[in-house]
Amino acid sequence: MGNRRLLTGAFWGDAAERMIRAAAASALGMLGADQVGILDVAWSGIGSVAAMAAVASLLASIVAGTTTDPETAGFSTTR
Repeated sequence: MGNRRLLTGAFWGDAAERMIRAAAASALGMLGADQVGILDVAWSGIGSVAAMAAVASLLASIVAGTTTDPETAGFSTTR
Protein backbone atom coordinates (compact mmCIF):
# COMPACT_ATOMS: atom_id res chain seq x y z
CA MET A 1 0.00 0.00 0.00
CA GLY A 2 2.88 2.40 0.75
CA ASN A 3 3.99 2.62 -2.87
CA ARG A 4 0.50 3.55 -4.11
CA ARG A 5 0.91 6.93 -2.46
CA LEU A 6 3.51 7.77 -5.07
CA LEU A 7 0.86 7.46 -7.78
CA THR A 8 -1.30 10.37 -6.58
CA GLY A 9 -1.35 13.74 -8.25
CA ALA A 10 -1.17 15.47 -4.87
CA PHE A 11 2.11 13.70 -4.07
CA TRP A 12 3.74 14.65 -7.38
CA GLY A 13 2.48 18.23 -7.20
CA ASP A 14 3.98 18.55 -3.73
CA ALA A 15 7.23 16.89 -4.85
CA ALA A 16 7.51 19.20 -7.89
CA GLU A 17 7.02 22.26 -5.72
CA ARG A 18 9.77 21.07 -3.38
CA MET A 19 12.10 20.35 -6.31
CA ILE A 20 11.61 23.82 -7.80
CA ARG A 21 12.13 25.44 -4.41
CA ALA A 22 15.36 23.48 -3.81
CA ALA A 23 16.72 24.26 -7.28
CA ALA A 24 15.93 27.97 -6.96
CA ALA A 25 17.44 28.22 -3.48
CA SER A 26 20.67 26.53 -4.54
CA ALA A 27 20.95 28.68 -7.68
CA LEU A 28 20.43 31.85 -5.66
CA GLY A 29 23.00 30.68 -3.14
CA MET A 30 25.54 30.11 -5.90
CA LEU A 31 24.81 33.52 -7.41
CA GLY A 32 25.25 35.21 -4.05
CA ALA A 33 28.44 33.33 -3.26
CA ASP A 34 29.97 34.16 -6.65
CA GLN A 35 29.62 37.94 -6.12
CA VAL A 36 30.08 38.81 -9.77
CA GLY A 37 27.94 40.47 -12.36
CA ILE A 38 25.01 38.55 -13.81
CA LEU A 39 26.77 38.31 -17.18
CA ASP A 40 29.96 36.84 -15.64
CA VAL A 41 28.29 33.91 -13.92
CA ALA A 42 29.18 30.33 -14.91
CA TRP A 43 25.60 29.33 -15.73
CA SER A 44 26.51 25.72 -16.49
CA GLY A 45 27.86 25.30 -12.96
CA ILE A 46 24.81 26.92 -11.41
CA GLY A 47 22.51 24.77 -13.54
CA SER A 48 24.38 21.65 -12.49
CA VAL A 49 24.12 22.47 -8.78
CA ALA A 50 20.44 23.40 -9.13
CA ALA A 51 19.68 20.14 -10.96
CA MET A 52 21.46 18.11 -8.28
CA ALA A 53 19.47 19.90 -5.57
CA ALA A 54 16.25 19.06 -7.44
CA VAL A 55 17.23 15.38 -7.71
CA ALA A 56 18.11 15.24 -4.00
CA SER A 57 14.76 16.84 -3.18
CA LEU A 58 12.90 14.32 -5.34
CA LEU A 59 14.66 11.39 -3.67
CA ALA A 60 13.83 12.80 -0.22
CA SER A 61 10.19 13.21 -1.29
CA ILE A 62 10.00 9.61 -2.48
CA VAL A 63 11.40 8.35 0.81
CA ALA A 64 8.99 10.56 2.75
CA GLY A 65 6.08 9.48 0.55
CA THR A 66 6.61 5.85 1.41
CA THR A 67 6.94 6.36 5.15
CA THR A 68 4.71 9.23 6.32
CA ASP A 69 1.54 11.09 5.38
CA PRO A 70 0.20 9.76 2.05
CA GLU A 71 -1.11 13.19 1.07
CA THR A 72 2.25 14.97 1.01
CA ALA A 73 5.79 14.48 -0.19
CA GLY A 74 7.17 15.69 3.12
CA PHE A 75 8.19 14.05 6.35
CA SER A 76 5.69 16.11 8.36
CA THR A 77 2.37 14.47 9.16
CA THR A 78 0.52 17.75 9.82
CA ARG A 79 -0.52 20.45 7.41
